[in-house]
Formats: sequence, C-alpha cells, structure tokens
Amino acid sequence: MTHGAEGPAVTERLARRIAQGAGREPADLVLRGGAVLDVVTGDLIAGDVAICGDRIVGIGATYEGRVVREVKGLTLVPGFIDTHLHIESSLVTPLEFDRCVGPRGVTTAICDPHEIANVLGMDGIRFMLAQAEHTLIDVIVQLSSCVPSTEMETSGARIEAAELAALRAHPKAMGLAEVMNYPGVVSGDPGLLEKLAAFADGPIDGHAPLLSGRDLNAYVAAGIATEHEATGLAEAREKLQRGMRILIREGSVSKDLDALMPLMTERLAPYLAFCTDDRNPLDIGEEGHLDHMIRHAIAGGVDPLVAYRIASLSAAEAFGLKDRGQIAPGKRADIVALGSLAACDAQAVWCGGVELTEAAFAARGKVAPVGRASVKAPPVTPGTFRHGANRTATDVIGIQPGRILTDHLHEDVAPNGGDKPPDPARDLARITVIERHGKNGNVASGFVRGFGIRSGAVASTVCHDHHNIVCVGVDYADMALASGRLAEIEGGFVVAKGSVIRAELALPVAGLMSLEPFETVRAALEELREAAKGLGIVLDEPFLQLAFLALPVIPALKISDRGMIDVTRFEILP
Repeated sequence: MTHGAEGPAVTERLARRIAQGAGREPADLVLRGGAVLDVVTGDLIAGDVAICGDRIVGIGATYEGRVVREVKGLTLVPGFIDTHLHIESSLVTPLEFDRCVGPRGVTTAICDPHEIANVLGMDGIRFMLAQAEHTLIDVIVQLSSCVPSTEMETSGARIEAAELAALRAHPKAMGLAEVMNYPGVVSGDPGLLEKLAAFADGPIDGHAPLLSGRDLNAYVAAGIATEHEATGLAEAREKLQRGMRILIREGSVSKDLDALMPLMTERLAPYLAFCTDDRNPLDIGEEGHLDHMIRHAIAGGVDPLVAYRIASLSAAEAFGLKDRGQIAPGKRADIVALGSLAACDAQAVWCGGVELTEAAFAARGKVAPVGRASVKAPPVTPGTFRHGANRTATDVIGIQPGRILTDHLHEDVAPNGGDKPPDPARDLARITVIERHGKNGNVASGFVRGFGIRSGAVASTVCHDHHNIVCVGVDYADMALASGRLAEIEGGFVVAKGSVIRAELALPVAGLMSLEPFETVRAALEELREAAKGLGIVLDEPFLQLAFLALPVIPALKISDRGMIDVTRFEILP
C-alpha cells in the first residue's frame, strides 16, 4: 500500500501522464515522423509517440512536446529483452556492458551473476546489484541458485537460501536464477527445495539440458518455468508441452537459433524469447547481440512480426514484466528506431525515456570494483601437467563445435614413464584444472579432443561455474607458463608458445571482468584469437568453449578440479 509522501507523488505522476496522453499538456518528449510496429496486431501505426517521464502516454495521434525528436522514415519497435545472460561472460562490468549493447537496441537484460558469485559469494551479487542501479538499460538481477553448481567442484563460495532471500526486496532483484542442479531437483535435494520454496511466488529460471519424460515433469512441477538449454526441436517441443517458455539462445559458443528457428511461428511466438547466455565483445562487435538474432531469424524466413514479438512482448510476459514489451500507453518508453525491420539497424534507442547517447552514458554513477587479487592458485611447474596412469583405456572429452554439450569418447593412450602425454597427431590435448580460490590446491588432468592444438597452451580463469584455472595444451612448459601468468595479471586469458606469452587479456575483477572499455577488450580478443590460431586451434571461440569444458551440469563428459566427471551419471570418474 502506498502511504505518506509517496501517495501524492504517485497521484501527481498519474495526473501528468493522463494530461499529456490526452493532449491537454505538452508531452515531455515526442518522437515524430516514424511508424510504430505493433507487436500484437502486426500493424504499422502512423503518428507521434508521446512520452511522459519514463512512460509512453500516446501513439497514433499528433502531439505537442517540450522536446520533439524527428524520426522520419524510421520504424519504431519495442526495446529488446535479453531473458538470460551472464554479464560476466561479456568480460566487462555491467556499466560497460550497458554502453556495449544498449545502442544496439537491448533495453532490458535479465542476468544471473552466478559467475562472480562462485568466486566472491554474496559480495559478488551485491556488486552486480550496485552496478545495475546505475545502468541506463534496465539490468535485472536474478539471484543465483547454484553456488556452487554441484558438489563435484571447488568454488570460491557457497550461498544458501536464507542469504538469497535476504536480497529479494532489492529494487534490481527478481526471482531465482537458473536452477542448474536438475538431478538435485528431481531427487528432492533439501537445500534446493529450500531455495525453490523461498522463491515460489516469483520467476524461477531453468537449466535442464536433455531432461525428458517423468524427470522433466518433476522438474517443471517444482515451479521452474523457463528454459534456455533446449538445443533441438524435439526437446524444445516437449518442454513447451510441459508449460515451459523456451528461451532461444545464440551465444559465442552455444548457437541454437538455427536449430530452433522452425518453432518461430505466430502460434508459438508468445511462448518463446531470445537470450544470449554468454556472448563476448568480439562477437558483439562483429555480429551484434539480440539485433543479430533478429536479423538472422528474418533472413531465415521468420516473419518480422514474430521475430520482434519474441524479442520484446513475449520475453516480457515470460518473466511477468507487465510494464514493457509493446509501444503502447502506460508501457515503459523502451523504444528502438530502426532503418528497416529486416536490417534491425538501430538508429536511436530510448530506455525509460532516456536516449542512449555517449553524454547519457558519461553522466552515470560509478561503483568501485571488487574481487581484485582473487587468483590464489598453487605454484605450478611443467610436472604439474603430467597425467599418471597404469592403463591405456582413457576417457576423452569430445568437443561439439557451437555447442556446450560434449561427447564422452574413449581412446587408448599408452603410459610412457608414468605419464600419458598429449598426442597432437590424434588431436588429444591435455586439459588441466587448477583450484585457484586458495581452498585446497587441487589439480586434475585429462584429455580433450576438438581444439586441433599442435603447439603451446591456452589458459583461463573463466571456467564455468567454479572459475578455477583451466588450461589446454600439448607442451607442459607452456602450460605452466600460461597458468602461472594468470596469477600475475589477476586472472584472464593467456596464450603461450615456445616459452613466450603470445597474447593475454587481464580480467582483474574476480578473474572474470576487465576494467577497460569494451572496445579495448574486443581488440585484445582479436589478438588472442590470432594467437590461438597460431597454435593450430580450429575453434572460432576457443576461450569460452574452454570455459564450458569444466561445467559439470552439461552432458556428457566434463572436468573439474576434482577430476573427470560423467555428467550423465553425475559422478566423478575413478
């Protein structure tokens, strides 16, 4: 209930909106000369768009305005909503992410800060909430459900239900983030049930790759309503049939848009949304963000009405955001002015009635970084990366390019002097995870196929979701050099070859995010990509692909600091 001084303020705000919508008073802002795409009827509506404060108060008529902005010849569409992402995977802070994607039409980003939470715990979530209070786009923070994601890894922190519940009232918080431990849900894990119960009256986001049948029924019965891990049509249709909304993902590694494009019809559009999950500034710069998804879908034959509805209204309704998703009176003034629907080429963007300009970005508040000097790994030597064994039968992680699913391969690798060495001729590289939170100093090694690496090593502290050090290479000295360098630069990405650091990117905020502008990060990623190619690596995005090899909630074979993990059985291999 509104009371005290808030009551008159709300009444006055409503009176101003009504008066401006009726044309009795000039609107605060008028967008003149464009055509509005109505994502409900598909009509193109001529006339002005009148804005009072952060709300649209009129369309389809002529208005006077204190400020009039000409948008002649442009098509106005609702702002785009990214329904699931980890801003940390953009490698920049929320304030810099704001500047990176806002001008491309993203006006709402629903993020899960479980990357930084797995390093810093609640301090990481509070940092993301604090930054979200200053962004121009509306960054909404879902509270991280799985810190750690499983008991088969060593994270920097552990977060329980009571700690999450204490943040529910924060103005930038909404619901429970992706529930990754789907076996725990199905089996009735008490800690997970406590979290689900605490957020039962709000949005609960899902994460259940390949889950089907009665187990899927049980998962959805827990109140989990959205899902971004569907990678094929049959899986997506079954989840739609169980009442879930499908968040179609196109990230830097996981690219599901083409596979799920046949779902994008007028019949199913209300139950679909777009998300990026993990997308870095290099791909954003070269291809785009949600604008890329929209362009690609339309080029693939999807009706523009369907594409823009999925990007806005359907996304808003999936998460109960009743105040946005359509250019209509009473809705937030989240508006993208396009040169054409097919090109999805934002010429101007307004978020909450504020045009996203460099001056507006420069006027934002600041939040001090956290998580400095977070890399506390044990010293390593070339011998650290030896893989002792006395049998030839060997489990190998098989990369599926463009997917975070992996294959569980089996190869014969003969021990040699107490070590099973990498074999570049067979594309069998060493993969090693080193605990870096100062907890136990664990080191685990195995084999991976799919990088194509023939020399040197790559190493990273972006290692989902525990964010320990992960290193892939075929030369132990270079693996030691690359891994050791990460502590010196406070985390990030490193490429080493011939005992020389060939390229690097420092990510000093928890070993996950840069303090530099996104343009600087993008340039560093270009150098890293070229250096990785110089090792023979064939993957388009080797660093994020590397990060997902350590995520033990995505089938079929992964690795953590505790060993190789059979995700299908949810157990560490002996």
